[in-house]
Amino acid sequence: MQTTRRAVLAGAAATAAAVLIPQSVALAAETPATDPILHLLRRATFGPTPASIAEATKLGVAGWLDKQLAPATIADTQLDALLTRLPLANADIATVRAKLPVHSYDAFGQLGRAAVARAIWSNRQLFEVTAAFWANHLHIAAPSSGVWDSRSDYDRVLRTHTFGKFSDMLKASARHPAMLTYLDNRSSTKTLPNENYAREVMELHTVGLIYSEADVKAAAKLLTGLTVGSAGTYTYTAAKHMTGAVQILGFSHANATAEGGEAAALAFLDYLATHPATAERIATKLCVRFVADEAPATLVARLAKIYLDNGTAVAPVLKALFTSPEFAAAAGQKTRTPFEDLAASVRTLGLGPETSGVAGLDALYNALVNAGNAPFRWSPPNGFPDVAAAWASPSAFLLRCNNHLNLATGWYFKQLTRPADLLKSLVPVLPATYGALIDALAVRLVGAKLPADHTAAVLSVAQKLPTSPLTASSVASHVPYLVALVLDAPAFQLR
Repeated sequence: MQTTRRAVLAGAAATAAAVLIPQSVALAAETPATDPILHLLRRATFGPTPASIAEATKLGVAGWLDKQLAPATIADTQLDALLTRLPLANADIATVRAKLPVHSYDAFGQLGRAAVARAIWSNRQLFEVTAAFWANHLHIAAPSSGVWDSRSDYDRVLRTHTFGKFSDMLKASARHPAMLTYLDNRSSTKTLPNENYAREVMELHTVGLIYSEADVKAAAKLLTGLTVGSAGTYTYTAAKHMTGAVQILGFSHANATAEGGEAAALAFLDYLATHPATAERIATKLCVRFVADEAPATLVARLAKIYLDNGTAVAPVLKALFTSPEFAAAAGQKTRTPFEDLAASVRTLGLGPETSGVAGLDALYNALVNAGNAPFRWSPPNGFPDVAAAWASPSAFLLRCNNHLNLATGWYFKQLTRPADLLKSLVPVLPATYGALIDALAVRLVGAKLPADHTAAVLSVAQKLPTSPLTASSVASHVPYLVALVLDAPAFQLR
C-alpha cells in the first residue's frame, strides 16, 4: 500500500514538474527578487543558505567579499574532517604512486568527490567558486589518460594560486606533469616539437584566436625541454630543447642556449599572461561565469585594465566585478549548471555529509555523471560550457527534477544527514493555507514567491488549492513532493 502511494505521488510530482518544463529550458522571466545580498550569494557561492544570508546581511556586500577573499581566516572544520576520507584528492605524485597501481582511477574518483564536497559544505565559498573557474579555464580532464598519478596534485597546485596572480598560475600549470602529459608537451623534443600545448596555451589559456601557424610552431620550439622525469615530476631537460631565435605575437627572444631554454619559456608565458588580449579574455570569461552569458563590454574593459594594473592578480578583479553596476543589473541572467543546481539544492535543504564513509558523496557524484556535469569529466581541453543553452533541454531538466525529489524524500542520497523535521526546518511556523505554505517555501528556497500558475502546479501533487486549509497532519505526507517541486521552479534554476 505504501509503495503504491509513493508511486502515485511520484507520478503526480512528475506531472506537475512537466508543467514547469517549457519555462525552465531557457532563462526564465520569473526572476527572483533582486536583493543585492541574495544576488551576490547566488553568484559568488554555490547557493545561498540561511547562515550565509545572515552573515552577508550583517557584513554587507563589501565586508562579505573582504572576508571571503581571505579564506585562511575562515574556519572549515566540517569540510576538513570530511576530506580526510578522501586522502588521494589532495595527494602529491609520489603519494599516489606509492598507494595505487599504475593507471588506477581511484585518485580521479576521490578528486571528483572532493570537488562536490567543497562546493556544498565549504565555508570558503568564493574561494571554491573561483577555484572551480580556474580548474575549468586551465582544464585537464579527469579521468584522462596518463595523468592518473598527477591530476590530484595539479588541482592542489591550481588551488594555491586561486586568489593570486594568473601569471604565476599559468607558469605553474605549464610546468606541471599533468598539463605536460595531457597536452603532449612531455613528448616534445628539438627533433620533433609537439604543437598541442603551444596551440592551447595561446588559444584556450591566454590570448585566444589571434595567433598564426607560425606563432604555434615558434611557441612549440620554445617550449621544448619542459617535460616529465622518471619519478613522474616536472623536469627541464636541456638536451630536448630546440634553440634559435623566436618571434611570437610580438614576443622576441634569442633563445640562444639549451641551458637557458626554461627561462626563455617562462618569459614567454609571462608575456602571454600580461598580453592585453589575455586580460580581455580572462575578464570576459569571469563576466560570463559571474554576470551574464553575454559579457557586458563596459565591464570587460574595466576588469581587463584592473587585471593588468594589478600584475594579473585576480582578487582586485573579483572585487570590482561583484561591486559593479553591471553585476547589480544582471539578476536572472545566468542559469545554474547541473552541478550548481545539485549543490545549491543540498545547501538550501540543510543536508549534511554522512557521518562516516563516502557513500553519500558517491551518490552525489554519480548523479552528476548522469547529468554530464561531474567535476572535471569534460573530455576536450576547453572546459565545461557556462551558458544556458548548453544545459537547456527537457531531459536535462527532468534529471534535475529527479535529483530534487530524491534529495527531498531521501530515497537516494539517503546517507546524507537530514533535519529531523524537514518542513519545520524550512518553515518554522505552519501557515493556515496550502497557498501560503508554497509561498513560504518559495521565499525560503528560491528567494521569491512563485507565479500563481506555478503555485497551482506545485499544489496539484497534493490535490489542493491555494485556499485549502492546512494542518500538520494533512500536509505531512506531501511535504517532500512540495519541496521538490518548489526546487523545480524556473526561478531556482537561475543562478
